[in-house]
Parts: sequence; C-alpha cells; structure tokens
Amino acid sequence: MDFNGTWKVYSEENPEEFLKVIGAPEMMVKMRKEMKPVIAIEQNGKDFTVTIKTPVCTRVHSFTIGKETEFTTMDGRKFKCTVREENGKLISETEKFTSVREIQGDDMVEVSSLKSAETCCKNEGISEFLK
Repeated sequence: MDFNGTWKVYSEENPEEFLKVIGAPEMMVKMRKEMKPVIAIEQNGKDFTVTIKTPVCTRVHSFTIGKETEFTTMDGRKFKCTVREENGKLISETEKFTSVREIQGDDMVEVSSLKSAETCCKNEGISEFLK
C-alpha cells in the first residue's frame, strides 16, 4: 500500500448532502461546489502526513497506523480517531463516521459515510510541479 503522492479530486458523489449531514457551515457547503481540494500524502512506513489544500485553508494531519490521533475538520472541529490499514485500505472510523481510502489503478478513492449520508471522491495523481 503506497499512498505517497499529490491527488486532486476529479469526481464526487453527494458532497453537499454529506457536508450538511456532518454539520458543516452553509458557507462551506456552497464553497465546496466550486473548490476541489488537493491532497498531498507523505507516507513513511506506518507514519503518514496528509495535507489538504483549498483556496480558503490548509489542514495538515499526521498519524501513525494503529495509534489514536486528533484530527481537525476543514471548519475547525476536532475529533479523535485511530486509522488502521486493512487489505491495502486506510480506514478511519469513529462511533459515527467512517472513511475508507484506497488506491484503484492510478486513482485514490475515498468513501466517507455518516448516518444515512455517503460521499465518494475520486482523486487523480498530479505532477509535483502542479502542486
């Protein structure tokens, strides 16, 4: 499992509905229609640094597979989660929320779910000079 690289969202299913269910501010829901985040992942064995960049803000999360870590959402809310690796997938799970990232061919696919809402983001790898 090698997630190293820089990824840009090119396809999404239900992002606005999902953001509303998780309680994102209305302004963020509206802006999300126009913005596609760029995600840079640096992986060193079980240690990861994930940088999510949008024109509005940048969030950096560092975690180690199997260790509880505090994450911050794009709108500033904090939550604790343990990321695990299972069959080449990165799975982040809390009592209410699940996110599964995996490499499918040249794409990184992330499926996130909470309650009755689910979103799927497909990300294509981009060249270093485009970051």
